[in-house]
Amino acid sequence: MARDEITGRKPRQSVGSAKRRRGPLPVPTHVFSIPSFCAAHGFSEAFFHKLVSQGLGPRLMKVGGRTFITFEAAADWRAERERAAATAAE
Repeated sequence: MARDEITGRKPRQSVGSAKRRRGPLPVPTHVFSIPSFCAAHGFSEAFFHKLVSQGLGPRLMKVGGRTFITFEAAADWRAERERAAATAAE
């Protein structure tokens, strides 16, 4: 059988090489960016900014020019939204 470079076919890769990760493993972050917070909570960034302008958003943390939401602030925000929904349902 002819070699792959002669036939013009792509060289075959072993099964393990495609899944092998190169470089360091990603470090888990302990904060959300605004897009990741919105994706994790299932709403758009426009709705997030609307909540913040109404004073109903989570606590924000500024680092340089970036804005983050800590996991603790997100948990507090979710608890507050649950309390508000329970109060409104009564």
